[in-house]
Amino acid sequence: MIGAATQAGGVGMRRKVVLLVAAGVALFIAANAHLIYVATTSQPDCVAHVRHGEGSPNNFSAAASSCSPKIAKPTKASAE
Repeated sequence: MIGAATQAGGVGMRRKVVLLVAAGVALFIAANAHLIYVATTSQPDCVAHVRHGEGSPNNFSAAASSCSPKIAKPTKASAE
């Protein structure tokens, strides 16, 4: 009788461990899928920086900017 009770309890415990491991693996996969989704769909805004060749030689600049240069719109004061 004692052996049958131990085996029945062991099966229940084994099932719980398998379910916990499966839940952990599913959570890990879901978190990584979310990180990949965010990394591939987001486009960060361009930040202000010294463009290559501008400024003094002691300033750091971007090696290759993916942001297009902004063209200043003429204002009323500069148009006159």
